[in-house]
Amino acid sequence: MALDHDNKTGENAGSGSAPRKGVWKSGKGKGRHHTKGRQLTDSAWEDVRGLLGDRPRRADLLIEFLHLIQDAFGHLSAAHLRALAEELRLSMAEVFEVATFYAHFDVVKEGEVPPPALTIRVCDSLSCELAGAQALKAALEDGLDPAEVRVLRAPCMGRCDTAPVLELGHNHIDHATPEKVMQAVANGDTHAHVPDYETYADYAAEGGYETLATLRTEGDWEAVQDKILDAGLRGLGGAGFPSGKKWGFVRGNAGPRYMAVNGDEGEPGTFKDRYYLERVPHLFFEGMLIAAWAVEADRIYLYMRDEYPAVLEILTREIAALEKAGVVEAGYIELRRGAGAYICGEESAMIESIEGKRGIPRHRPPFVAQVGVFGQPTLVHNIETLHWIARICREGPQVLSGTEKNGRKGLRSYSVSGRVAQPGVYLLPAGSTILDVIEAAGGMAAGHEFKAYQPGGPSSGLLPASMDDIPLDFDTLQPHGSFIGSAAVVVLSQNDSARDAALNMLRFFEDESCGQCTPCRVGCEKAVKLMQADQWNTGLLEELSTAMVDASICGLGQAAPNPIRMVMKHFPEEV
Repeated sequence: MALDHDNKTGENAGSGSAPRKGVWKSGKGKGRHHTKGRQLTDSAWEDVRGLLGDRPRRADLLIEFLHLIQDAFGHLSAAHLRALAEELRLSMAEVFEVATFYAHFDVVKEGEVPPPALTIRVCDSLSCELAGAQALKAALEDGLDPAEVRVLRAPCMGRCDTAPVLELGHNHIDHATPEKVMQAVANGDTHAHVPDYETYADYAAEGGYETLATLRTEGDWEAVQDKILDAGLRGLGGAGFPSGKKWGFVRGNAGPRYMAVNGDEGEPGTFKDRYYLERVPHLFFEGMLIAAWAVEADRIYLYMRDEYPAVLEILTREIAALEKAGVVEAGYIELRRGAGAYICGEESAMIESIEGKRGIPRHRPPFVAQVGVFGQPTLVHNIETLHWIARICREGPQVLSGTEKNGRKGLRSYSVSGRVAQPGVYLLPAGSTILDVIEAAGGMAAGHEFKAYQPGGPSSGLLPASMDDIPLDFDTLQPHGSFIGSAAVVVLSQNDSARDAALNMLRFFEDESCGQCTPCRVGCEKAVKLMQADQWNTGLLEELSTAMVDASICGLGQAAPNPIRMVMKHFPEEV
């Protein structure tokens, strides 16, 4: 029988039967007093409005606004999320799904207890684990009051040269010990420490930005592109695509065009971008502005990972200096702060995050050179790539192409950590072998013998010490099932287990999978479970690896099986 909405209680209401239940109610006071869902409260709305101030209410700034609330209150309450949704004219579902996607946001629902005022994030990626991160975390959990201080495990913080590392609030403690942490907690030392670096005034005094000024008045972008190609510069974020070719692809599409700078250096073991930005940020800035000039970019979006608070402060200061000096117009460079998501190192996921969304990779084609930020043609470059563009334009292609070793031309910035005497960033010929890299890092650490190495982050897997004559460059490692990636070299010794190292890498991929595609989301989880067994089921792991490589949407799932396969191949006695 159909419900009669004119007779709210149903056809039989007058026959002495009980009123029928439904959405509609009759009688004063029996209806719903408000809409469904969380209700907007005046106090939360006032808080959010106060934090946002006169900033434009744009949906693409959602993540920036979530940071404002998180920084101010230490968490994201449901009431504040509801108020932010109201202020941005977004649904609560949109705000909530973005807030819960990123690791650095603490969403607290009604009735839940907010986290303590102080959080310690202990890095447990490979280099830090080798240096005792698990024992450090356990000691802190035993020695600190959990009601006052929260201790969490965290992925790579880009400080592998000073492992083990943790972040106390926004203060990174290098070579961390419980004693150092207790002292910092007692002193309230929770803010980022900005190192000395070359400021705008320093850089300009040495002729900085003269090349940019000349190009802007009389330059030919195609001639500059040829210079970049002659230098042999390839993308240094890991993909290795010829850098100059991107310019022509982007210029070939009608504007407005944008530029997005990928500063989300999240590959464990990588810290070269941080190294350069904390020392000579304006080489990067000039290279960035030259590339933006080449493609006639209407705006630059500079996406920097949240794990680099000191770098974020440097960039904020120096963008203001560039604006004050008239090098760029106010607002031309928009600095965007990541929120703890490795997947945003993938260029289309980064663009989704810039637009204020979850960092989920896009299906391609179309490529970002055609459909990028806000659907417009977008040039994407890595930090170190732009550093070299400035140098090539100032010093000529030979600054790269003039170096040759083992049949390879160019230079590479190797991030070196693990069982070496002097971890750090080393600028070496691109044809260098792992033995050259270890020698540059002062040789093996005392008491350690070379056993294995990770040539380019977890995605590149593990190679045995016997494979010590391969040039660590683009295209040279692929025949061996590996690749150079971001040149994040981690060295293992006879004291380390290759299978444990691979498990560490797969746990990282399991945590950082965006969850969009089943092969990656489920595959990483199943791989971790299988790898924890005393003996690996190599047949099942290989079958799982094949499915992940063949069917994952982006490089995370496609490369995640590399550590599994390479341990089974080169270290079968361990599995």
